[in-house]
Amino acid sequence: MPLSRLPLVVTAEPDLLDDLLRLAAAGGTEVDVAADPMAARPRYAAAPLVVIGGDQVEACLRARLPRRSRTVVVSRAELPLPAVEAAHMLGAEHLAELPLAEPWLVDRFAEGADQNLGRVLAVIGGRGGAGASILAGGLAVTAVRAGHRTLLIDGDPLGGGLDLLLGWEQVDGLRWPALTDADGRVDPPALLDALPHRGDLVLLSFARDQLPAVPAEAMAATLDAGRRGRDMVVADLPRHLDDAAVLALQAADRAVLVVPAELRATAAAARVAQAVRLHRTDLSLVVRGPAPGKLKAREVAAAIGVPLAGSLRPEPAMCQALERGEAPAAGGKGPLAELCRRLIVELMRDERAGASA
Repeated sequence: MPLSRLPLVVTAEPDLLDDLLRLAAAGGTEVDVAADPMAARPRYAAAPLVVIGGDQVEACLRARLPRRSRTVVVSRAELPLPAVEAAHMLGAEHLAELPLAEPWLVDRFAEGADQNLGRVLAVIGGRGGAGASILAGGLAVTAVRAGHRTLLIDGDPLGGGLDLLLGWEQVDGLRWPALTDADGRVDPPALLDALPHRGDLVLLSFARDQLPAVPAEAMAATLDAGRRGRDMVVADLPRHLDDAAVLALQAADRAVLVVPAELRATAAAARVAQAVRLHRTDLSLVVRGPAPGKLKAREVAAAIGVPLAGSLRPEPAMCQALERGEAPAAGGKGPLAELCRRLIVELMRDERAGASA
């Protein structure tokens, strides 16, 4: 199920919540409500606007919710200094006191309701060498062929590098090391313009000579820029989930686990699926051939307990093309391209259904 794109209100104070629900209605939108940071976390990164009550701002900081843009802290009285400091550390752009700020807050809710945000698809390998990066690259290339402006995020520091997969290692632009100090206040168009890009495809990958961890704040800023400046964001995530990967998982409209049709790979993928379920309830599976033991895709899906999104037949010609520096699915033909087209159509169909609802 796609995550809600409604503004998120975080407060356990009944009177403040009543005020915020009234102001949101005046701005023409409903809101998601979370009483505390734990309830807010799964929706925090994806929300177009986050409004945190003064009663929860220090709790949100203690819960290590990441800095993000478009965050407002609202109270019915002047906040004490510790709460003000916590608001700044969370990246809050405004401190609003009611009732004085009511007209301004109605406008913010209206802006949040009008946001046309890009879709996010997360891809994770069920084991090393599962083919998640190839699927992520194929999705990005196929999305651009379908006319969608796309951001491809390499979130796996121990992967082979999506720039090599695309044949982009010589393309100029910023890599992760330049963004590790991003704190959620990055200007989305400026960030996208600074990354390696060709046509409508933008890439954020790792540098060859450095192996930095990706701070959650940098991932949050990048996802925000992608969702606001692109039609689609594809994130290739590590199976050992760090804070940045968890954030991307929670922000994604759909998450796909890739696993070869092998017994040991299935067992490994089951453990990865269990870890993913700690952060989101929905996950689908792509099973990649060949199947040396004749395991069928539906058998793998049943063993892992994850619904089957599709399967991939062996594609020797594509493997040879990758060694020559050609991007996956670049020709638009073959099993990978067909699967990518279907996954993208499903993702965008969910967006239209949500908009019409």
